[in-house]
Amino acid sequence: LAWQGRIVPAIRAGMTVIATIISAASGQAIQKMKFGRMPRVGANFNLESGELVTAQRITVGKPAPGKFISPVDIFVAPAPSRTED
Repeated sequence: LAWQGRIVPAIRAGMTVIATIISAASGQAIQKMKFGRMPRVGANFNLESGELVTAQRITVGKPAPGKFISPVDIFVAPAPSRTED
């Protein structure tokens, strides 16, 4: 981030995204997860269980009154397996 031509590390350091991981198939929450930056649709990552998943849809809600943090939901599906022949 730049402000008047200077980097602002204090703002940049606090940009952690806390998201609820939700199964796209069942609609049930799986776990909460922290990301250093907002993940993109199609990004692969591992759950606590070790399962590799792909982000299918990301929704950002409105913060509750008086709050700053917006709720983030990431709908995931199992990642396609990569088999090499």
